[in-house]
Amino acid sequence: MANMNFVMLYVADAAHSAEFYSTIFGKKPEQASPGFAMFALANGLKVGLWKQDTVEPPVSGAKPGTEELGFAEESDADVDERFAEWTGNGVVVAQNPTRMSFGYTFTALDPDGHRLRVYKLAA
Repeated sequence: MANMNFVMLYVADAAHSAEFYSTIFGKKPEQASPGFAMFALANGLKVGLWKQDTVEPPVSGAKPGTEELGFAEESDADVDERFAEWTGNGVVVAQNPTRMSFGYTFTALDPDGHRLRVYKLAA
């Protein structure tokens, strides 16, 4: 079976989104052009940002801002620390830190409205 190692987000402005994710990931993209940027993360996952109106084959019906990326943390305190870091950098928050059935979490938004869920799973 093939291993999934790449996530593509369709965005309105790849350069603007790359600036945002540079702050979130703490690094610059490995590849960047006017319509595309790609980050290679330490865990092997790659995240691509592709300007939606340049995607081939064209995407029909999809809109930027309809995906969610998950960021696992080791503890509730780490979730709170990430929340403080991101809000300190001006990241828009859709859900403040809260306890849910699956664990402790908050949800932020990227420039296109994609959800960024930071969480610590319940024991």
